Amino acid sequence: MKATALIAEDEPLLAQALQAELAQAWPGLRVLAVVGDGASAVREALAQRPQVLFFDIRMPGLGGLEAAAELADAWDSAHAPFPALVFVTAYDQYAVQAFERQAVDYLLKPVTPERLRITVARLQERLALQSADDDVAMAKLRALLAPPASSEAPLRFLQVGVGAEIRMVPVDDIVCLDAADKYVRVLTAEHEYLVRTPLKDLLPRLDADVFWQVHRGTVVRATAIAAVTRDESGKQRLRLNGCQERPVVSRLYAHRFRAM
Repeated sequence: MKATALIAEDEPLLAQALQAELAQAWPGLRVLAVVGDGASAVREALAQRPQVLFFDIRMPGLGGLEAAAELADAWDSAHAPFPALVFVTAYDQYAVQAFERQAVDYLLKPVTPERLRITVARLQERLALQSADDDVAMAKLRALLAPPASSEAPLRFLQVGVGAEIRMVPVDDIVCLDAADKYVRVLTAEHEYLVRTPLKDLLPRLDADVFWQVHRGTVVRATAIAAVTRDESGKQRLRLNGCQERPVVSRLYAHRFRAM
């Protein structure tokens, strides 16, 4: 069957090898572009709308998972279903287990013809049945992006530096956490603080029933959400009690805000 694809792989020789193997395993597949970083992968995918994506997990800048998340947020499903995703990775036990648990296609480097044929057969079956389901694809991607559970005790306070002081900010006072460059902005009803601990390290130690992730870089207190509105561009934004911020809701997390 005929289909279109995009390959994102930062090692040129591996990208060439994958393209050559695909030509043998799937003669009807047309590779629209081969790029070497995550940002280019998002840009080219939005421009060319391929049906299949082969994303290397580790690339400069955005990795494969992060690029897929950014692409999901920008993709317009009214024009085409979200592409079938295949992640390509060097052997990584955690990643492989995560892919298998979520029934996500993956290829191990170096890609073997036998394993590629299995993946191609799965992709062809999905495309032939036109069974692309954006909700299912988003759920799988969310699960892959979720940080592993922490063995540390849940956070009760955040220690933040303010001038020469270290202040103890109760977690119960936090309305929103927003990743910004090398910092995370910690917003309460009265103050804004900065911490250097990455959001991905804070998330596993926060109660997921209390703090909802609404974007890859934003977490909000669920009870602080007053309303969800849609702006001129069609993006959902939150109105929070006790906070002037209007966080954007990523398409990955829009499932939280559907009328009952």
